[in-house]
Amino acid sequence: MASNGNDPKPPVECVLVTGGAGYVGSHTVVKLLEGGYDVVVVDNMSNCTQNEKTSQPESLLRAQALTGRRLTFYGVDINDEAALDAVFKKASFTTHSVDCVLHFAALKSVSESCQIPMTYYRNNVAGTLALVKVMTDNNVKRAVYSSSSTVYGTPQCLPLDEGHPTGQGCTNPYGKSKFMVEEMFKDLCSADKCWRVISLRYFNPVGAHESGRLGEDPLDTPNNLMPYVAQVAVGRRPKLRVYGDDYPTSDGTGVRDYIHIDDLAEGHLRALERMFSAGLDGFRPYNLGTGKGHSVLEVVQAFSEACGKKIPYEIAPRREGDIAASYCDASLAKRDLGWAAKKDLKEMCKFL
Repeated sequence: MASNGNDPKPPVECVLVTGGAGYVGSHTVVKLLEGGYDVVVVDNMSNCTQNEKTSQPESLLRAQALTGRRLTFYGVDINDEAALDAVFKKASFTTHSVDCVLHFAALKSVSESCQIPMTYYRNNVAGTLALVKVMTDNNVKRAVYSSSSTVYGTPQCLPLDEGHPTGQGCTNPYGKSKFMVEEMFKDLCSADKCWRVISLRYFNPVGAHESGRLGEDPLDTPNNLMPYVAQVAVGRRPKLRVYGDDYPTSDGTGVRDYIHIDDLAEGHLRALERMFSAGLDGFRPYNLGTGKGHSVLEVVQAFSEACGKKIPYEIAPRREGDIAASYCDASLAKRDLGWAAKKDLKEMCKFL
């Protein structure tokens, strides 16, 4: 365990991170390593670049280089219960028992989920069931879950707070899968009082590590706005497709609550600290967002100013599963976790 002079020792020793080689997972791994945690990552590498020499995820190699600390990696799919169980048991022998799981592993495209819904349910829902089974077998009953604002469905009011109904009017299988997993965790915590789960409902993560060595660069066509804009800016794609300009918003394009990836990763550390503090039990959801909505065209303009280059775009039909606007009230996370987003849209566009 690394030490930072007189800094207090982290409240837990070993954190297992599912999907830790992905965009949000890898940035959170950097924070965990910087915080002195022992980190074990499992990832099936379906959405990351492998290093040619080591066959390890490039994102995790860079996370270790950035922090000067080592982690343990296993190329395991969470649906493979036997392989996942072996990881928990190996962690017990090589370092010490896993204390908490940060669960990121999931497919995450709204539009793709409408095309292949069963794949999303198999990976996101059945995969979590397999993970919970293995955690229970190994007496690990603490988890921080990577959820989504899509559990709120079509907003009945804005801004969205944690009291807003979930599961009503979910517009796509991705959001439904996240809602189903939250319901599973609620039932689990109700049935077994030893379980503690914090569900972090993300809004729209964007940006990159300040070093420029970690960020979001999808292997296929980007499903999220920022990486698509970035690929247009560098000439990899001729123009941005803006899906819909007839929404009831200020300029007709969809409005979202964009949050910098560094702020989001920091939210996981605050949740992890809260997990092991006194008085926490059961299932607790928290919104992670800035509380401000920006339209697609506002983001395009901000990115154009950041890179000094006009971003060409064309208007396309609405995508199935999209909604007009979504932004949050994150005051509960500030009160309970001591967390609040710090970076604005300009800073989000600075590094991609």
